[in-house]
Parts: sequence; structure tokens; C-alpha cells
Amino acid sequence: MLVLSRQRDESIMIGDDVEITIVDVRGEKVRLGISAPAHIPVHRKEVYEAIKREKLAAAGGGPAGPVESLAKRKPPEPPKNEPPKGQPPPPAPPQS
Repeated sequence: MLVLSRQRDESIMIGDDVEITIVDVRGEKVRLGISAPAHIPVHRKEVYEAIKREKLAAAGGGPAGPVESLAKRKPPEPPKNEPPKGQPPPPAPPQS
């Protein structure tokens, strides 16, 4: 992590397109101004993380992703005429 010291009205540049300016300092709060092109989204971290969670939920994943949803699925039931796998077939009915 790069750590820089700046005072009010001083800026830093990120690449050629993003400028971050110290707008105000009050006690322990610092106000930042961010100039960036429209195609670069700029969010507070907590907003960014909420957006990521919403997108993940909309895609059908959860915190554990698609594996969690597969684990909740019930296995398919065997057809009524066939024995479950790994078990011998039932004895044939006696013939008269």
C-alpha cells in the first residue's frame, strides 16, 4: 500500500484519468473529491461490497457459491420398478 501525506487542496493522480483531491479536513474526518471518467465506477467500499453481494445473489450464488445450492438438492429417486443402486433385486413372486 502506498501511503501519502497531503494537505487541503492538494491532489494525487491515479493513472492519467483519476484525480483525488483533499477537499477538507475536520478533526478525524477527511473529505475527498474524486474526478474520474464516467466509465470508471467510484463507490465507498461498503457500497461496493453491497453491490457485489447483490450481484452474487442475483446470479444464484451465495457466500459459498453454486456448490452450496448443489448440496441442498435432494438426490433423484430411483424408478419404482428398479431397486436402489447397490441393493439386490427383490425376489421374484412365486409362480403358481
